[in-house]
Amino acid sequence: MDATERRLRAVSAHLQPQATAARRTSDSLAPNPTAGEYAHVLGYSAVLPEKLQTGKWNVYRSAHSPITLIDRFSDYPDIGTLHDNFVNAVETFRDCRYLGTRVHADGTIGDYKWMTYGEAGTSRTAIGSGLICHGIPKGARVGLYFINRPEWTIVDNACSAYSYVSVPLYDTLGPDAVQFIVNHASLEAIFCVPQTLSTLLSFITQMPCVRLIVVVGGIDENMPSSPAAAGMEIITYSMLHRQGHMSPQPFRPPKPEDVATICYTSGTTGTPKGAVLSHANFIANVAGQDLGVKFYPSDVYISYLPLAHIYERTNQIWLVHRGAAVGFYQGDNLKLMDDLNTLKPTVFASVPRLYNKIYAAITNAVKESGGLKERLFHAAYNAKRQAIINGRNPSPVWDKLVFNKIKARLGGRVRVMSSGASPLSPDVMEFLRICFGGDILEGYGMTETSCVITLMDVGDISIGHVGSPNPACEVKLVDVPEMNYTSEDQPYPRGEICARGPIIFQGYYKDEVQTREVIDEDGWLHTGDIGLWLPGGRLKIIDRKKNIFKLAQGEYIAPEKIENVYAKCKFIAQCFVYGDSFNSCLVAVVAVEPEVLKSWAALEGIQYEDLRQLCSDPRARAAVLADMDSIGKEAQLRGFEFVKAVTLVAEPFTLENGLLTPTFKVKRPQAKAYFAKEITDMYAQLLDAESAKPKL
Repeated sequence: MDATERRLRAVSAHLQPQATAARRTSDSLAPNPTAGEYAHVLGYSAVLPEKLQTGKWNVYRSAHSPITLIDRFSDYPDIGTLHDNFVNAVETFRDCRYLGTRVHADGTIGDYKWMTYGEAGTSRTAIGSGLICHGIPKGARVGLYFINRPEWTIVDNACSAYSYVSVPLYDTLGPDAVQFIVNHASLEAIFCVPQTLSTLLSFITQMPCVRLIVVVGGIDENMPSSPAAAGMEIITYSMLHRQGHMSPQPFRPPKPEDVATICYTSGTTGTPKGAVLSHANFIANVAGQDLGVKFYPSDVYISYLPLAHIYERTNQIWLVHRGAAVGFYQGDNLKLMDDLNTLKPTVFASVPRLYNKIYAAITNAVKESGGLKERLFHAAYNAKRQAIINGRNPSPVWDKLVFNKIKARLGGRVRVMSSGASPLSPDVMEFLRICFGGDILEGYGMTETSCVITLMDVGDISIGHVGSPNPACEVKLVDVPEMNYTSEDQPYPRGEICARGPIIFQGYYKDEVQTREVIDEDGWLHTGDIGLWLPGGRLKIIDRKKNIFKLAQGEYIAPEKIENVYAKCKFIAQCFVYGDSFNSCLVAVVAVEPEVLKSWAALEGIQYEDLRQLCSDPRARAAVLADMDSIGKEAQLRGFEFVKAVTLVAEPFTLENGLLTPTFKVKRPQAKAYFAKEITDMYAQLLDAESAKPKL
């Protein structure tokens, strides 16, 4: 197929209306006369026996493709690698906008300036050729040590074109972890920015494997001299680009089974683990998702979630396949709303942490508005909610009167929103659907599965689940008897979520022991998450196998579930719930929402010098605990799941203070050590209070 035919196909797809849910109502197994013997379609999933002759019917696949697991795009079966995917995009969408940035060469912020697919393809060739000119061999590992910007994507595409293995380095990882990854992966070249160059220089003599450091945004005259006897060269990105442009080299295309990247997952304990992902892994995952959700060349996506994480990386691979434009944020999360207003994206991906903030900000603003505005919001919200539940199109008058102003917070044009990384509260999901409209889709996945394991189906209005299996994998639940979860549970089967298929990673780099711990002899990846199957074959995440502990009275606690409940508390920015087998109740450390707590103090007439003093005020602790109790009751927490004491802190949990992973999960062992005194004090206070009670 030549470039002209590709462009015609892209335009035709863009003009065709999206497929409706009706496509799923017909029996997708009809063309195969024997398929009915081996699969039972439930609606969104199909159930199959694990073994054809003797296995019980416990394996779930997408109803989109119940007999065959997807590993290629249905309309482009020749695309088997990330290189193939980008070459196809360059040929099909050569003159379309691709990479946009507001940060101009002189450092000022302005309107978005765009690079086309064709221009990005030229730069990809220049960077890859430049690496060859510097003697970086085929198959070498190349580090990317900077936050999202167009050069990150260009370098990644260059790695794919010339058979290098990209290794993202989290910008917020500490120097020790960066040094570990550099040496563990034996990086031969590292792309960084001036800020991260200083980190590399601090241990430059401890990374003998590195031959070339390329500084993105650096100035040739300001480059430090290369260390004598280190055998290393430090140059700017622009210099490498010029060198490669003057001496272009032919592509060295990878094979589908070749390693595309090593993604190091920090986890909550221990040293980082390198998840090895092949080109085939990425293509299968994206091709599976592409069966149900459609993107177009007219779509615009904002890139601010870390490209070093699998969620953002896979999103961009998918969007490139459909010729969408990717606009990068200016690098400051506090200015993200300004970037959204300027870019006006149509596709927005985020995590529950940000969606919870949006939910809290809007609901608090509604409460503070009072009177007619508050009543109008609730009238509009309830009317639109009822229409959605009844399967009707809501009246457009409510958008004009109320919701368009809310939509404007994300630029006003968003038609698809996705959520991943951790569970999203059903209340927040419903709120987003009503206020922002469009398709709001929650998914579930992990680095080891190249991203998505399950994803909500377009048109499915139910909430409280993470959808049906990606057509590129199959899912089953395995009994966890120590937690009383079994696949025979009624009314819903429950157990540890396991996945298998072409999306499963190749293993942990140089770590066969940990690889065998998560992938069993039949090829099933054990996620450590507990799920249940809802009617229609939709998965709901209910627990975590690893992060559980037992209270003194023998009750098991899943702290992350409780933290997700308390995340809806207006006072809470972040929450760490703690308990152990020596105590019979839970305590919590809460990083407060400063403005909400200050507003409460003003209404109560409480005087304070600074936020730290306000956090230590017993009245503030009592108010926060009362609000947590109220939310806990709404969520029907069991008695022993309620927090009995709370410590308020003004300092948020961050990657810098070591309390968060790069995916914004609480590092529990580190948090326990960090707040050891506060935890001890809370239990002592509870003991004193218990002792002071009159005895019978």
